[in-house]
Amino acid sequence: KMALVSIQRLLISESVDPCCKQILQENGIDVTAKQNMSKEELIAEIKDYEGLIVRSATKVTAEVINAASKLKIIGRAGTGVDNVDVDAATKKGIIVMNTPSGNTISAAELTCGMVMCLSRHIPQAAMSMKSGNWDRKKFMGSELYGKTLGIVGLGRIGKEVALRMQSFGMKTVGYDPIIPPEVTATFGVEQMSLEQLWPLCDYITVHTPLMPSTTVTRGLLNDTTFARCKKGVKVVNCARGGIIDEGALLRALESGQCGGAGLDVFVDEPPKDRSLINHPNVISCPHLGASTKEAQARCGQDIAVQIVDMLEGKALTGAVNAQVLASTFSPNSQAWIKLGEALGTISKACTMENQGHCQVNITALGTRGSLKTSAGYLSSAVAMGWLRDGSNGHVNLVNALTVAKEAGIKVTSTHSSAVPSLSRTACLVETSVNGSCHRAVGSVQEDSPVLLELNGSVFRQPVPLAGNLLFFKAVSNPQLMPSVAGVLAAAGLQMETFSASSSTTGEQWCCVGVSSLLSDLNVLKPHVKEVTQLSV
Repeated sequence: KMALVSIQRLLISESVDPCCKQILQENGIDVTAKQNMSKEELIAEIKDYEGLIVRSATKVTAEVINAASKLKIIGRAGTGVDNVDVDAATKKGIIVMNTPSGNTISAAELTCGMVMCLSRHIPQAAMSMKSGNWDRKKFMGSELYGKTLGIVGLGRIGKEVALRMQSFGMKTVGYDPIIPPEVTATFGVEQMSLEQLWPLCDYITVHTPLMPSTTVTRGLLNDTTFARCKKGVKVVNCARGGIIDEGALLRALESGQCGGAGLDVFVDEPPKDRSLINHPNVISCPHLGASTKEAQARCGQDIAVQIVDMLEGKALTGAVNAQVLASTFSPNSQAWIKLGEALGTISKACTMENQGHCQVNITALGTRGSLKTSAGYLSSAVAMGWLRDGSNGHVNLVNALTVAKEAGIKVTSTHSSAVPSLSRTACLVETSVNGSCHRAVGSVQEDSPVLLELNGSVFRQPVPLAGNLLFFKAVSNPQLMPSVAGVLAAAGLQMETFSASSSTTGEQWCCVGVSSLLSDLNVLKPHVKEVTQLSV
């Protein structure tokens, strides 16, 4: 199994459970823990590390990421990555990883606690008692039994909240833009549109990420949606500050449209404007969703194990910007990645004299199911090979397509069940640069990448894509190889392998494996029509 990255030194910038450091150190990683660093201190410190682990206080901005010349992975010991500039990390080829299930139970339990406190005014009654009062009438509550709870976001946490509140006899309805209704029905949540949901609910809790890529995002509960709710609806946000519009919530509380709110998260943390917190019908906590000993131990353990598993080539869990890598852990995927990279390098070499507006189309050929899923990483691998020798800094599977797009290279990928000649499965790379078109077909044989066809010429024997390779097109004649061999010998190069395509229109492509690359390709020009060389 091939590791995607290697990490020698890792920085933990916050208080993470000690088991995290221990697991990493047991697996040969040098770990430094430094807490409470200023932005400037972090920027100065991060230069020396390949890995960084944070919780929620460290802001991993583009400035921090661009200062981190060696950084390969950012791990967040918790759910969500609001405090990491994922786009900036992706551009630099840095994997961003979180622990999606580490604090699920803790966040769900706090949410349930908020619902109970809203129904019985427990925090307000407790404070009243501490103030010396005995005010039974003031804190009249209502039962949860028979009430309807609307859950927006039915992932891990939403599901656990539903299961717990059902035990109180609550009816659970919900909305999720991704999870199918038949799945949520298995844990007792009837799905519906938001428009249908709002008027039905006595309580609403939100469990969605605050991300532009989802249809549910900032200001989900606002003046308009509050107006559609039952008068006196109670709302809970233990997910992300801003999902419920804070201004709209205050107006709804003041008008009585909202009967109470349980808030663990805020747009500004700590909040600058305390008018919501000070409202008598609001109960609030200082972002305690993941603040249990169990959640912290689980998140610390999860992020360490996920990093070790990735380094050992076992699995990739929790990566938020590198989904392309998730399917690269199958036994022969590494060979296909090498193939894609080699085909990208060959395609680029063939078009060296025509650099300009460029289109690259990758087609996974064959009926094998795994090839359909590999179309994604094949595109990234081909782009990586194409960009490898440019001045693009560090290009890898994470950022190859982003870097290619910025360089004006349009990359598309498809899958075709058409079976190519000489192989049951193959990868076809077609490039078009300024009207000049090239075509390369390769496959994997015995876990090694091979070239089957170049620009319409099929090789008699598949060409192993390894080492230093010299490709040339020439008129078929008996003197061709002695002439080429003579030129290479004169340049001090040894021929290690030789493959030729079948002759089409009197011309053929040849590939020679050589001990090292030629310093000047022009020495071959008298004998050949086209020539290119590369190392793979």
